[in-house]
Amino acid sequence: MSLCWDITSMYKKTFVFPKLNLRPEVQEYLGNVFKNKELVAGVGQEEAESMFEELLYHLSHPPSFTCVRVSTHLAPLDTIRERLVEELRQMSGFDGGDIPILSHTHVPDVLLLPVIGPRPALPQSDEVIVGAQCGNAVLRGAHVFAPGILSAPKYMKAGDRVSVFSDLEGKCTRGAKDFQGKKVFVGNGVAEMGRSDIFCSGEPVKGVGIRMEEPVYLSPSFDNLLPSLVFLQNLPSVVVGHVLGPRPGERILDMCAAPGGKTSHIAALMKGQGEVIALDRIRGKVMRIRQNAQVLQLDCIKAYCFNSIQAVRTEHAQNPDDGPPFPAESFDRVLLDAPCSGLGQRPNMACAWSLREITSYPPLQRKLFHAAVRLLKRGGVLVYSTCTVTLAENEEQVAWALNTFPYLTLQPQEPHIGGQGMLGAGLSHDQLRLLQRFSPVRGQSGGTRGCDPDPDALHLTVAAETEPARLLQRANSDTIGFFIAKFLKT
Repeated sequence: MSLCWDITSMYKKTFVFPKLNLRPEVQEYLGNVFKNKELVAGVGQEEAESMFEELLYHLSHPPSFTCVRVSTHLAPLDTIRERLVEELRQMSGFDGGDIPILSHTHVPDVLLLPVIGPRPALPQSDEVIVGAQCGNAVLRGAHVFAPGILSAPKYMKAGDRVSVFSDLEGKCTRGAKDFQGKKVFVGNGVAEMGRSDIFCSGEPVKGVGIRMEEPVYLSPSFDNLLPSLVFLQNLPSVVVGHVLGPRPGERILDMCAAPGGKTSHIAALMKGQGEVIALDRIRGKVMRIRQNAQVLQLDCIKAYCFNSIQAVRTEHAQNPDDGPPFPAESFDRVLLDAPCSGLGQRPNMACAWSLREITSYPPLQRKLFHAAVRLLKRGGVLVYSTCTVTLAENEEQVAWALNTFPYLTLQPQEPHIGGQGMLGAGLSHDQLRLLQRFSPVRGQSGGTRGCDPDPDALHLTVAAETEPARLLQRANSDTIGFFIAKFLKT
């Protein structure tokens, strides 16, 4: 498929998918968050309601850019960019045009690739149904791996062209021959396996089941693509590592580290000099952290299967191998990328969680926060982050922390490319300006609401050189929902 890289269409905001589907009680709860008294007083009732509706639509669509963090500890950024361009040109579906790859002026180890879409793809006659998580991955450039396939036509064989639909409500039965439930079209592809290979094998099925050729949103697959040099990571997640500010020779703790993207970034920023301790409760995820560290050639990472709430050593505990638990005040910097409701992840067309599940995270986050503060040295830096959009897990946690730990002070963040904190938690304007909230809704983060770039001024065919400032503004504002706070322990 020959491709002309013209990203004009990405500035014409078109919502082709339904807005994020939530349980009624969750919708009401989240609506009240985004229409709280402080915010309504600041922007007005109508504007607050409009911003909330727009947020739900944005969350069901992918961000406008694919972000990759590059291993600048192994090679210069320009060298990696050249290698990446060569690899993408050889990729099926990406021949026929130079692929624009942007570097970021404020995040020096990031490359950005525009996501092209929505594209005018039409469904074929044969339908394949995939799970919601699989469908979300397709919208960010992935092929369909066989375990994600729920339903396939009765006589589907390898080589057949098929249309891929995402099951929005989780009601499709695995192995079904057709499905009439709520679904959404995510693109066309070619089957790499027959139906019997997927559903009738005695062994767990692996590998690509459908190779996407005409996705609704087009971005390259990074499966096994320069694995030691590029790492798929959302832009705000890369910003976290820079905000933490690790230095060579320090001892740093990543408390909830899986799958290890932020851990490896911290180690790379330290140039492998020092010690990065990564903790996670799930053994399989800890193995993944270790595998990532090995692939990225970062031997200063030590990963342990351990509950971070219990990571502070009691007075009489002994631990001969220097693993957890640790003595109080034994880390120069601590990253608490806390478990959260994940309501900022994109794309996400449906969330089946109950209100009880959504609101269960703040108590856990506070237990982790207590441990983080105890483990941090005086004069050390603590960064708290989440990938959600609620007040209770973000700004309200900051207000609680400042009240609970009077020796913690908020610090400026560098880089600060997102928006300030959201009104509603009783924080001062000065405090809100020190926080960093990424939201895909303009007016809540890097962009200015109602000031979308003029698409006629943004025609781009080769190397994203015509309007780099506007393109980067778009990349900064059209991200997953994310939150960052930086504290100093005095």
